[in-house]
Amino acid sequence: MRYSSIKLGRLGATLALLGLAATTQAATVQVQVTVQNLVPANGIAFAPLHLGFHSGSFDAFNLGQSANTAIQSVAEGGQGGAWQAAFALADPGATRGTVGGLLLAGQTQTQSFMVDTASNPFFTFASMVVPSNDFFIGNDSPTQYRLFDSAGHLQISSITQKARQIWDAGSEVFDPAAAAFVGNNSLRSDQHGVVNFNFAELAGFNGLTTGAGYVFHSGLSYDQDVYRISFSAAAVPEPQSYALLAAGLLLMGGIVRRRQSKA
Repeated sequence: MRYSSIKLGRLGATLALLGLAATTQAATVQVQVTVQNLVPANGIAFAPLHLGFHSGSFDAFNLGQSANTAIQSVAEGGQGGAWQAAFALADPGATRGTVGGLLLAGQTQTQSFMVDTASNPFFTFASMVVPSNDFFIGNDSPTQYRLFDSAGHLQISSITQKARQIWDAGSEVFDPAAAAFVGNNSLRSDQHGVVNFNFAELAGFNGLTTGAGYVFHSGLSYDQDVYRISFSAAAVPEPQSYALLAAGLLLMGGIVRRRQSKA
């Protein structure tokens, strides 16, 4: 009887430790990503956010260099197919995806992703700014945003983009008649420039009617917040933790039944 009690106590302690491990030590977490357009009504909008959680190896573009086809696929229409393909090639183990659709002023959209924090601690993103010919937001350095530390803890709760951080891909000539959201984007002409910061040019679209039906007014100032990406994470227990926990519960149940039958 005393042996069974000791065994039962030890098993209970083991199960408690397994439960703790299942909830706090799992490398895989569910990350909820929320995006918000922070500009006033009738201002800029954003195409779907293309994103990836990765190892730090995918470099989407570089300041002062020609835009590659990957970032052009985001900046010149927002579809981002080449960006996603280049990401997958550079880092096959990355978790990639998109959040939402067209994001108008004041709107918020959310999407969840399963992320292995040990393999993919870094975060990269890109979204077209509209109306424009080739403007976008995104991070230049692939290791700029390390979301998770070595223990898998979330280190960054949000990323806020300001007007001064809006990029001009330099790949398409400024032309309102050929701009996305206010013109016919298929009429675009190559610029052969380089990637640089540029938000002031957006005022060139003032007074034009957008695809959403409102008359556009940029009204942006240098340090104005325009876009926010927020993160929350919840641990996802590893399958083997569940299996051990279930086996332990079955064993404990068997011991309890034997004790009851002897009583």
